Amino acid sequence: MSAKTEFNSKGKITKREAPFSLRLSFEERAQLEASANGVPLGAYIKAVLFEGELPKVRRRNTNPIKDQQSLGRVLSTLGQSRLSSNLNQMARAVNTGTLPVHPETEAELRQACADVSAMRAALLDALGKNGGAS
Repeated sequence: MSAKTEFNSKGKITKREAPFSLRLSFEERAQLEASANGVPLGAYIKAVLFEGELPKVRRRNTNPIKDQQSLGRVLSTLGQSRLSSNLNQMARAVNTGTLPVHPETEAELRQACADVSAMRAALLDALGKNGGAS
């Protein structure tokens, strides 16, 4: 095998072995990928050849969205609302002390909290998640 020339952290020349290539047919590669079950092929081949242990595979969430229509409705409602702008204005008013707190205002804030909670529940349901206690 030929080696490549590299420099280490102290500037000295070191040699690294060239990678090994292996040509596979489409069928062979498909069989390898199926056997590897999500493990990178290089790690799988090394583990099989040298009788090592396979590394644990961290998989991303592969669960499909449970209810596309519910998710679409919630996202559409959020997009049409001015929720972020309104919350920002309320936060500014609270910080400056200009938000009058009347029973009417308190009722509207409680309703807004309930609406946000309902949107959260609908999103979690659409994503097939258990919302737990909130």
